[in-house]
Amino acid sequence: MHALSRQQLSLLVMITLVWGLNWPIMKFGVTGFPPLTFRTICMWLGVPVLGAFLRWRRVSFTLPQAHWRELLLLTVFNMLFWHTLAILAIQSLSSGRAAILGYTMPVFSAVIGSLWYSQRLVPRAWVGVAAAALGVLLLLWHEFTSLSGRPLGVAMMLVAAATWAVGTQMMRRTRIEAPTLTISFWMTVITTLWMTALSLLFERGDWVAPSPAQWGAIVYNALGVFAFAQVAWLMLARELPPIASTLSVMFIPVLGVFSGAWWLGEVLHWQDWAAVGLVMASIATVLWPPRSTAARVAAPRGG
Repeated sequence: MHALSRQQLSLLVMITLVWGLNWPIMKFGVTGFPPLTFRTICMWLGVPVLGAFLRWRRVSFTLPQAHWRELLLLTVFNMLFWHTLAILAIQSLSSGRAAILGYTMPVFSAVIGSLWYSQRLVPRAWVGVAAAALGVLLLLWHEFTSLSGRPLGVAMMLVAAATWAVGTQMMRRTRIEAPTLTISFWMTVITTLWMTALSLLFERGDWVAPSPAQWGAIVYNALGVFAFAQVAWLMLARELPPIASTLSVMFIPVLGVFSGAWWLGEVLHWQDWAAVGLVMASIATVLWPPRSTAARVAAPRGG
């Protein structure tokens, strides 16, 4: 387990707010607009902002040539699958439920870490995983019937979640000798080129000018998601143990569900409220300091 610093906790809170609110915003943005093109425009606007931030922080853009192969693998598992499949799936799923399916990622991450990377999890971590999984099932309680008629959307979100889980494990163990900001910038550039190619191949005939409201959704994604949340997440994924970084963002789908209900008028049930408690318990298993750490903090300091 891992005790988070104040800066890490602040980043998690901001990531949760930005990503949680983004699900209904993203759903609105792709309604009547080509989804791959929506994502492409967002990324083309976000990349220059991210590049300007690197220059302002005087972070080098240079990445050793020996690390480009590993960078490509990190990009595939952390960004290409996720950004492609999630934006396509959200067209056929409600925004909140798409978020829930996407954030089965911590469950995948815990299992993958244990089986694939021989990562030993303490009992408290498994309790958190179980609470998160039960919370997801409760949030999907009223959706099983409707989801069964949308198998492609469900499958895409689950594949996106599983690959993101692998990417998070890989990011924690990367041997790339470069700042996380540099890695994030080049991963975003590669993903932008990928999304551009997909948009040209599959949606060129459907291109239309975004409405003012859709431009608002695009700008929110460009600045909030690609210039901030994605980068901040990769920094935490590299600094924290995978179980800590993944379970600690489990409040995002809860925020997605309730913000979607408020904005889009979706009905909430008792299962949704019960899931909130389970997800908060899941977060607590990760964020609550270990007993030894708490004891050190509580101990009085000498002279």
